[in-house]
Formats: sequence, structure tokens, C-alpha cells
Amino acid sequence: MRLGHLGYAVTSFRAQGLTTDTAHVLVDSTMTRETLYVAMTRGRDTNVAYVAVDKPEASHDGPHPGENDEVTGRGVLAEVLQYSGAELSAHETIAVEQESWGTIAQLAAEYETIAAAAQRDRWASLVRASGLNAEQADEVIDSDAFGPLTTELRRAEANHHDVADLLPRVVRARGFGDANDIAAVIRHRVAAVTTRAAGSGRSYSAPRLVAGLIHEAIGAMSEEMQQALVERRDLIEERVDVVLNTAVADSAPWIAALGAKPADAQCAAAWYRAASVIAAYRDRYQITSAAVLGASPDSTTQKVDYARAEAALRVIRDARAPRTQEHERERVRETRGLRL
Repeated sequence: MRLGHLGYAVTSFRAQGLTTDTAHVLVDSTMTRETLYVAMTRGRDTNVAYVAVDKPEASHDGPHPGENDEVTGRGVLAEVLQYSGAELSAHETIAVEQESWGTIAQLAAEYETIAAAAQRDRWASLVRASGLNAEQADEVIDSDAFGPLTTELRRAEANHHDVADLLPRVVRARGFGDANDIAAVIRHRVAAVTTRAAGSGRSYSAPRLVAGLIHEAIGAMSEEMQQALVERRDLIEERVDVVLNTAVADSAPWIAALGAKPADAQCAAAWYRAASVIAAYRDRYQITSAAVLGASPDSTTQKVDYARAEAALRVIRDARAPRTQEHERERVRETRGLRL
């Protein structure tokens, strides 16, 4: 930081307590909001911030480690304002830790981990009975893609597909002569044929989801693992209620964007279930913006959850719009997907 009337540079810590006519502050992503506050309040007349975005000079050819063309001054300032360097009290530390470990992001990760461990032997048995030869089956089970494959199988089962019948069918569909990773190929095939839930029309059944986002783990497993999953499911659903009810009580901007909860009891229940999916999505991905769903995601996993939250948002908005027969059919399709 540079103090105008003194004419030399000092750190933000040394500047504390000093006052000058003009202060020029060099800001980078390592600065905390506390030091930024100190630096930007030293000038009586003017305080100017220069934000380092770590972009190389145009004359410097070639890529540079850590280079990010998307970095902007506004983005760096936003990061600094979110980064607190203040020491927390013991009570505040406990509260922060409890909040972190109680989020849907954490609980969902625990659920996914337990689900994978609970049914690993079951999935391995299904792979060995799928029509692969012994060498291929061992390769699949030992592959780094085996975990993602079992997650895909769990998703298919939660969408009411018979995985014991499905897996042999996708194995028989085509050979694996040119496959670098058989497990990855099988996962891709399973995903391709289970895009939608099994059944259609009157036989359609909504996916079995926890909080409208997380595919339930079903099928054979030990009682201990089953109990652990039930406990995580209950904690996730309790967390959703807390997040949504707190947002309603605080009149959060994203709640206001949904519109008032309907007076009719049945419609109000449907509104709450749809809003719960949105609340779960926001908490899982730490969405803090006023926009209901935040920015469009980049990751494949988040895109799937974004689509479910977006469907929930349409349910709420369509309930307030004039209904045509086509709108009503679309609303029924959406609400089925959300277990409304």
C-alpha cells in the first residue's frame, strides 16, 4: 500500500492507525477482508485499489503455471471479501465446524461413501455374473472406474431398473476388444440406456431420491450399513427443513423469487416439496446468490442436480401460471419426477 503524503509503501498491518490524504492499495487473492478494510480506510480524500489478476504481459509468450484467463478484478475482490483472517472464539469455531459438518454437501458425501462400501461385494458379484470372462471381470473390479460404475448402477436401480438383468444386457451389446477400460465402457453403456426412469405412462414410478437429489441405496446390505444410510438420510432431510424454514423466516431473496406459498393446503404441500429440492441444491453446492439456482454449473454431477432443482422451480412457477392442457401434462410429468 502507498500513502500519498508520505510517498513510500507500507504493509496494511503497518498502515493501521495511519491516516493520509490518498491511499493506493495493491490487492491480490491472498489478502483477507480485514486487511483490505484497514488499507482502504487510510485515505481521507481518496482510496484507490489496484487488483492483481496474475495475467502475464502480452509480450510474454507461452503458457504460465496457474494462468487463468477468466480471472477478473471484480472476482478477486469478491474472493477477498469472503476470506476472513480474523481469529474466531472457541464458541464461533465450534459453530463453524458444526455448520460445515452438517451441510448437505458433507452429509451427501458420507451417504455416497457408505453406499459404495455397503454394496461393493454385491456389485462385484453382479459383474462376475454379467457374462464377462474371469479376466475381464477382475479387470473391471480392480479398475479406478469401478466406483463410478457402481454409482451408475445404484442410480439405475433407484430409477427402478432391474440391474441384475440390465448389466448382462449391456455387456452383451458389443464386445470390448478395443476398450482401454472395460469398467468405464460399461458405465457409459449403463448411463446411456437408463437416462429415464423405468416404465412410462401409468406404470411410471418416480425415482427414489433423498432430498430430491441423492439416489437411494437399495438392495442387499448389512443391517449396520443400512442403519448408517438411514441415519444420513434422516440428517439430510432434517437439514433441508432447517435451510428452507430459515430462508422463509429470513425472507431470503431466493425465497421471494419463488412467490408466496399457496393458501390451499395441498398446493402448499407441493410448493414446500419443490422448494425443499431447491433448498437442498443450494446447500449442497453452497449457492449464496440471490438467484434461485445461482450460475449454470460446469461439472457433470452438479448439472444433474441442477436439472432436478430446475424442474422443481418449474413446478412452482407453473403452479402460478394459467394452465393449458399441455401445461397440465407437463406439470404432471415434472411433479412425478419430484414425488409430488
